[in-house]
Amino acid sequence: MNLQMVMQELEALGKERTKKIYISNGAHEPLFGVATGQMKPIAKKIIKDQPLAEELYATGNYDAMYFAGIIADPKAMTEADFERWIDAAYFYMLSDYVVAVTLAETDIAQVVADKWIASGEELKMSAGWSCYCWLLGNRPDVEFDESKIASMLAQVKNTIHDSPDRTKSAMNNFIYTVGVSYLPLHDKAVETAKAVGPVEIKREKKKSSFLLASDSIQKQVEKGKIGFKRKYVRC
Repeated sequence: MNLQMVMQELEALGKERTKKIYISNGAHEPLFGVATGQMKPIAKKIIKDQPLAEELYATGNYDAMYFAGIIADPKAMTEADFERWIDAAYFYMLSDYVVAVTLAETDIAQVVADKWIASGEELKMSAGWSCYCWLLGNRPDVEFDESKIASMLAQVKNTIHDSPDRTKSAMNNFIYTVGVSYLPLHDKAVETAKAVGPVEIKREKKKSSFLLASDSIQKQVEKGKIGFKRKYVRC
C-alpha cells in the first residue's frame, strides 16, 4: 500500500464523534477521527513499513501519525529519527502513545528517554517518563538498574507537583508502573505514592482532576496483579 491508499482508507473510517473527542484532548486539524481499533485491518495488510510510516507521520494528520506508529519499524529508527518525531508530536496522545511506545521497542530507549526527561520541555519529559512505563510494563526486571529506577522515583517525589501537567500525569503513571510491574521496588513505589499524595491536573474550562497512584497500585494488589507484564508494547 502507498501513502494515498492508506490516507483514503483512514478517511473512510473517520467519524465526526471520534474526531470531536480527539480535538477535546488536544488534537487539531487535519484529522479524520478514526478509532484506533479500526486501524488494525489496514495494519495487517502492511505489518511494518518504515518508509511509509515516515510519509504518514510527515502529513501532520493526527490519524496518519498515529497509524505511522503502528506500522513503524522501531529497530530501523535512529535517535535523530525519534528526535524528529517528538518535535512533531504536538500533544500528549502523540508524544506518549505514538513516539514513546515506538521508542520503547528499541535498544536506545533508555538513553533517549533520559535525555527527554532532562529536557525541561513538557511533552518531551512526558514522553520520556511514558517510555519508561512502557518498558517496565513489558521487559523483564533484570533489564533495569534498580538504583537508577529508585533515583527516578526520588526525582518524581521531589519534582512532580512543580512539573507541567502532562509531565505530572506521566510521572504519576511511572510511580504506578514501578509499583505494579517492577517487583524489586514495589514497596518503594508504594511509599513514594503515599508521600506524593493526590496530584492535581488542571484542565481548561473544566474542574481540576486528581491522580492518586497509591489507590491505583492498591487496586492491582487486591487483584493479584503485582508483577504484571504486557506481552507486547504496541497493540
